[in-house]
Amino acid sequence: MKRKSLTTGLLILLMLVSAGCGQKSQAAPPVNDQVSAPSVTSGNQEKETPSTSQLGTNVAAASPSESSDQPENSANKLTISSYYTDNDMMELKEEHKEITFSNEQDKYTEVFKTLKDSGTDKLFALWQKVELKSAALKDGELTIDIHLPDEARLGAGGESLAIEALKRAFFQFDEVKSIELLVDGSKVDTLMGHDELEHPMTRS
Repeated sequence: MKRKSLTTGLLILLMLVSAGCGQKSQAAPPVNDQVSAPSVTSGNQEKETPSTSQLGTNVAAASPSESSDQPENSANKLTISSYYTDNDMMELKEEHKEITFSNEQDKYTEVFKTLKDSGTDKLFALWQKVELKSAALKDGELTIDIHLPDEARLGAGGESLAIEALKRAFFQFDEVKSIELLVDGSKVDTLMGHDELEHPMTRS
């Protein structure tokens, strides 16, 4: 009986031990089931955010230059007196003309142009067929170089009026002290073959 009881006790003990080991095996999860999640990296996180200073530099570089080129010479306007004669060439007639020029040297060229065109049929321009080659002021002397075609030549009365019109037109400027009139770069004794030409012409 004792032997049977001992055997029965050992069987019960073995059953208990086996039951305990089975519970522990079920509680522990298999190693293969433990998979770590992949690391997720955002594409936005990989890009560097430009600094404020960089943004400012880029904006400044993209902006057009605010400075604009100023014209070197601004146009000047001036109302002057120019001189013509009537169709009978009896006397000079004064007319007011407006000229536009960029510098002082151009001013004299524009004055001469007014002598070539009266702007009306009632007045005759004594210098209309004369070609101006140059006009330059230096040390108070205005040198005017012209080309005189045959069709520009006038009679004795017309020649005198033409020279007087030229003198009045340019001597209205205080800086002009004398006028040297050249024909094709040379001094001539007479402009149109009638009156003696003074070199230089001075204020009367």
